[in-house]
Amino acid sequence: MATSLNNASGIPISPCYDEVDGPLHDLGSPGAFPFGRGVRADMYRGRLWTMRQYAGFATAAESNARYRYLLERGTTGLSVAFDLPTQLGHDSDAPLARGEVGKVGVAIDSVADMETLFEGIPLDSVTVSMTINAPASIILAMLLAVARRRGIPFEKLGGTIQNDVLKEYAARGTYIYPPTQSMRLVTDVMAYCAEHVPQWNTISISGYHIREAGSTALEEIAFTLSNAKAYLRAARDTGIDLDAVAPRLSFFWNAHNDFFEEIAKFRAARYLWAHITRDEFGCKDPRSQMLRFHTQTAGSTLTAQEPDNNVVRVTLQALAAVLGGTQSLHTNGKDEALALPTADSAKLALRTQQIIGYESGVASVADPLAGSYYVESLTNALIERATQLIAQVDDLGGSVAAIESGWMQGRIADSSYAAQQAIERGESVVVAVNKFVESNANAASMPLQRIDDRIEREQVDRLQTYRQQRDAAETTRRLECVRNAAHTGENLMPHFLEAVDAGATLGEVCNVLRDVFGTYHAKEVVA
Repeated sequence: MATSLNNASGIPISPCYDEVDGPLHDLGSPGAFPFGRGVRADMYRGRLWTMRQYAGFATAAESNARYRYLLERGTTGLSVAFDLPTQLGHDSDAPLARGEVGKVGVAIDSVADMETLFEGIPLDSVTVSMTINAPASIILAMLLAVARRRGIPFEKLGGTIQNDVLKEYAARGTYIYPPTQSMRLVTDVMAYCAEHVPQWNTISISGYHIREAGSTALEEIAFTLSNAKAYLRAARDTGIDLDAVAPRLSFFWNAHNDFFEEIAKFRAARYLWAHITRDEFGCKDPRSQMLRFHTQTAGSTLTAQEPDNNVVRVTLQALAAVLGGTQSLHTNGKDEALALPTADSAKLALRTQQIIGYESGVASVADPLAGSYYVESLTNALIERATQLIAQVDDLGGSVAAIESGWMQGRIADSSYAAQQAIERGESVVVAVNKFVESNANAASMPLQRIDDRIEREQVDRLQTYRQQRDAAETTRRLECVRNAAHTGENLMPHFLEAVDAGATLGEVCNVLRDVFGTYHAKEVVA
């Protein structure tokens, strides 16, 4: 008798599949409800996925140079990484920013930095994704101010702001305000963009960070879709027509190591979202029912030992994302377990996507693994189990209640602990880490991207000069308008736009909101 085996999500895996195991869910045809087999009938035959490489480091000028480098080599979309002070709404000269400026992303303090970041980049033809959450609305306002200064109509802007603060409380930690006030900022962006920036994706609901924190693929689906439901409820409760905003919701998934489960995960998530939007929320527009998503290969699977092995991991993960029907993709650099990627490793990561897209033949057919007994069985099992887990979150009062109680964080922490224990016991093999280990496996001689300490000094100097040269009285007046709007419940986006365009910095606007909204302190999660 064959030894029984469960995958990381607890799904039993048979040694061989001769038929589809379990209840068969109708995934439809590609491009048709419930979109389980893809959101377009021809998928990549007409156009490949957007090759959106995530980049940003040091200063706006240096990041701009990296974007130009990637665009010249064939990337088809930009994705901005911000440093931690920016993600937490602090200016570069704030005491809490010391030592972190420009280290894990680009420092953006003002609209002047935003102008430099996109200098020479046509914002009306290149889509931009910005990975930021708590201060996302203010960062978006800066981009809008740059577009307005260039004379670019807002309706021509295309891109995405992550703006998914719920997963920050659950998995990542770069939150500022309490959940209720943070949800208000999210719905303000939805309502404003629905009217003024119609091609902009107002939120990218992220399972990526939930998975990076240690969840299983099953939990990644269930918790991400539960968060998405919370955003739809919040929008509906403020009187927003869901069919006006749901088509501009996008998702952001992890591509992890279990090749077939990842493909099934993407198919299951599309199926579930189509039914959630139609059956639970009454969305009638097919675009509202489509789960469009970006994928990034799994940072948590990269190893410092034998970093060349990461090229193989990233290739398999990227291939799973493509076979699962992603709309855009970032491939990690092989050196990212050690530092931010160098230009050469970023180029190799891009070339990985291009080889998959142009040389492998996998883009010729929509949902090419459809009909595989194993893939269909995994898809069905994930649909069934994710439905049960989403119902459990609903029983707790939804995602906000599940997060505020610490339940969701605790569940992720338990899965993370179990996965690490499996590695340490040798039950889960990581090549060159707990098996096939060599004594000289570390990449001591590998060239790495290093952020010089001068970057922080120069950024602080630029920021202080910027403050000296602006119209202080007008800046103060605009910040008071933000304060008044925060108190009254008025949509904050127009006030953010005018404030940053008048010279207010990111930290100054966020500090006004801190005064009005307060700050959030997480509850301890007890095992």
